[in-house]
Amino acid sequence: MAVDLRLGAVAYDPKVVTIWDGFREWFRANGLVMDYVLYSNYEHQVQELLAGRIDVAWNSPLAWLLARRLASAAGVCLSVPAMRDTDRDLTSIVVVRADAGISSVADLRDRVVATGAVDSPQGTLLPLDLLREQGVDPNCDALVRRFDVGVGLHGDHVGGERAAARALVTGEADAACMLAANHLVFTHDGTLPARSTTVLAETAPFDHCNMTVNESLAGPKAIGRFTELLLSMDYADGRVRPLLDLEGLKRWLPGRLDHYDALERAVDHAHFWDSDGRVAAADHRS
Repeated sequence: MAVDLRLGAVAYDPKVVTIWDGFREWFRANGLVMDYVLYSNYEHQVQELLAGRIDVAWNSPLAWLLARRLASAAGVCLSVPAMRDTDRDLTSIVVVRADAGISSVADLRDRVVATGAVDSPQGTLLPLDLLREQGVDPNCDALVRRFDVGVGLHGDHVGGERAAARALVTGEADAACMLAANHLVFTHDGTLPARSTTVLAETAPFDHCNMTVNESLAGPKAIGRFTELLLSMDYADGRVRPLLDLEGLKRWLPGRLDHYDALERAVDHAHFWDSDGRVAAADHRS
């Protein structure tokens, strides 16, 4: 069967197969023959998008920045037609134990700060840049303990953030960095005992994942129909509601690009990539 559109996604969890199997059948039932390819890491997925082997990439925010930088260097045009409602206006936080006597970011000087994986926007890059902005340089003023769980998944695997939270509880760390939404999850599931932590600092709102299209190679008709169908998914529809629940959204929204600036700055301040998107961080691996 000829395929109208091929989508790439990263297999950060076994449920990804269930999600995209279901979406594939829904799209086909609505007249768009789509298929998907799973990747083990975002760097490979971005390379495949720019090479034209997939038409759309379901990208992390860090993967979007990488794709944009590489596309700019190669003269490739990208667009972002859609994102989840839950991808908008997220925040990351730095939390401390409520009884630790730490009341300001300045108190973290010479203290241990636990983070998620090296390539986690919400668990590492953004919160560490927040500390930098508030006068504590994580490279020299604090002792960063990073939990590199699922490197290559760009923080989609929250194991690093969970390990950072546990290090805070056990006293191995004085502060922990995590997505604000994950702080709630960790409190509810007992990783962080109720009322045991307090938020020391919070980032400005930022956006997370998006659908990234290679406009230079993708068929405009297929992309247009894909976007139209994606935005038409109705949470009241029993065929797609379980899939939307697994993917963590109520509805798809048009993509926007004006809430990635903070991550762009964090990447630059951390010298994570060079200007063309090549990995510059010496201890990054995927």
